[in-house]
Amino acid sequence: MDLTLGELGSRGNSSIRTQEANKSAHIMGASERVQLNLSDGFFEINETSLIQVIKQIRHFKPKTILANATSDRHPDHGRASDLVRRAAFLSGLVRIETEHHGSIQPAHRPDSVFFYLQDKNIGPDFVVDITDTFETKIECIKAFDSQFYKPNSSEPETPISSKSFWDFIEARARDYGRSIGKTFGEGFICEKGLVGVDRVNDLF
Repeated sequence: MDLTLGELGSRGNSSIRTQEANKSAHIMGASERVQLNLSDGFFEINETSLIQVIKQIRHFKPKTILANATSDRHPDHGRASDLVRRAAFLSGLVRIETEHHGSIQPAHRPDSVFFYLQDKNIGPDFVVDITDTFETKIECIKAFDSQFYKPNSSEPETPISSKSFWDFIEARARDYGRSIGKTFGEGFICEKGLVGVDRVNDLF
């Protein structure tokens, strides 16, 4: 689920972003993709935006939610993180009534909300081995072609349109991978502060 159409992006436009997001979702193997229309750069954490996210949580009924970094260079990311965290809790309150396609939705609260890391290296609570899926991750990111480096481009330069961006992505993944004895890793922050496992061996 995307919260905005990305209409304020320095490169490309909202229509191109939507096409790219659909392509990335297809590569990822997502069975469904939702795009809300919160105001890019200006959305607030209020009843209106919370209800929109709650409806989607109750529709999909996820056990686990992955959301934006809790703090990042782009202020929308931290705000999105807080919006989703609050919506995940409120979604479990039976006295908040919502409808989806004309039907009353039952309350649903996910078991876990985890936040991925983006530009800032704010330190993960846990790291997942992504060695076998790293190339697919890169392919998903590259689907957003309008955002990245092109020789002689007339579009504005951004922190992710530089040649060094791909080096950064790989270096971050290698750094996290090394910390767990793997080639590539992905770091996450745990909303609850602790992560439980069923067996000690699960910690490899």
